[in-house]
Amino acid sequence: MITLDNRSVGIVRILEIVLSCVCFSLVASVGQSGNSYWAWCMFTWCFCCFMSLFIFILECTSLSVKVPISWDDFTTAFAMLATLMMLAASIIYPTFFVCSSCSRQIAATVMSCLCFIVYAVEVGLTRAKPGEISGFLSTVPGLLKVLEAFVACIIFSSLNNSFNHPGLKWCVAVYSLCFIFALLIIIFTICRLLARCPFPFDKVLTGYNVLAVMMYMTAVVIWPLYSFQGNPRPSPCPKPCGWDNLVVVTFMTCVNLIAYIVDTCYSVRLVFFITPA
Repeated sequence: MITLDNRSVGIVRILEIVLSCVCFSLVASVGQSGNSYWAWCMFTWCFCCFMSLFIFILECTSLSVKVPISWDDFTTAFAMLATLMMLAASIIYPTFFVCSSCSRQIAATVMSCLCFIVYAVEVGLTRAKPGEISGFLSTVPGLLKVLEAFVACIIFSSLNNSFNHPGLKWCVAVYSLCFIFALLIIIFTICRLLARCPFPFDKVLTGYNVLAVMMYMTAVVIWPLYSFQGNPRPSPCPKPCGWDNLVVVTFMTCVNLIAYIVDTCYSVRLVFFITPA
């Protein structure tokens, strides 16, 4: 039976396909750039368009029920990932490639922003409602796991290869360990492998979140301390400026710390303060 929510999600996915297709078509018509930021934005629009079309076709043909994965978790995780990717592209592209006379670039930016809003609407439509039985990735902690993994990817892309101080190496280890665990949770959820975990998943997740908060708290202090100590911003700083990447890593470390704190609060509440029905 087709419900109102299913129709709404279907309409939203059509808009996602159209808007993302318009985005990369406009940018491609301007011409290619060797800049890595340009490549990231183009990849975002092409990837999101292809995946949304793929999901839409499978659901229209009812082939999604035959896929041996948790389809609801997969689509919700993708919608969250696409929302974050579109947000990043909508900030990065106008920052580096838009000018007052660049009409097609401005139009692409507007389309990208609209596409970000549409993907955010899909996350809101597919997110689990209170009291509703659904997969883990459809819940707030599940969506936070996608956010944490995505922010970690931004951190990795902003790191350079010079880690002379043991404190900076510790920070990279924190980013790597937390990213690997978050990615494993996402993969195990989509592949329906969490039931095979020999320990209570909710308690393991709570313990991991508490540990991740403590680890990120050390990184929030150590990374800027040893990255900026005796290292002022060069003037002029060529683009892309390596010093600015240090600022990005610092900011994203704070973002992930906040995400893990919120995640921990949700996990503690679910484990210790809510009695299963």
